[in-house]
Amino acid sequence: METSKTTEPALSTEARTPLDGIAVAIATAGGAGFAPKAPGTMGSLVGVGLFGLITYSGWYSIYWPLLAVILAAGVWSAGHVERIYGHDASKIVIDEVIGQMITIGLVRSSGTSAIAIDVILGFLLFRFFDILKPFPLRRLERLPGGLGVVADDVGAGIYGLIFLIFLKLLIARIA
Repeated sequence: METSKTTEPALSTEARTPLDGIAVAIATAGGAGFAPKAPGTMGSLVGVGLFGLITYSGWYSIYWPLLAVILAAGVWSAGHVERIYGHDASKIVIDEVIGQMITIGLVRSSGTSAIAIDVILGFLLFRFFDILKPFPLRRLERLPGGLGVVADDVGAGIYGLIFLIFLKLLIARIA
């Protein structure tokens, strides 16, 4: 089950400018938003991939600053691309990338299998909160432009992060 994003027809390719192309590339997470099924889930998987790339390359120190840059670019591109594909169109998945990266951003377990379990759990938690949209996330969608597109997923990412930390502490206490 995917979130309820609109699927409005795109403008013709002749109406696009180079700036539109940049905005579409960012908002669709390099094209993941064009997936015929579950584009939001594909966006979340891009977030997981970026987490893995940054973490395993030894550049974790840039994770949060890079996420701030992605957030700013995501708000801009989502707002820009809404004018092409419609309000919160399903092709816009940079918000899922951001939310997913927030949820798993503190995963620093020892051992590859422990990290994999934490990332899978974080993936599921983020998707749960992104789809469910508990209070006040649905209200955040009403914010104008790209901010409204991204804000609810940032909130879902924070909910996922909090629950992931809670579950890890609970499991550690039981074990």
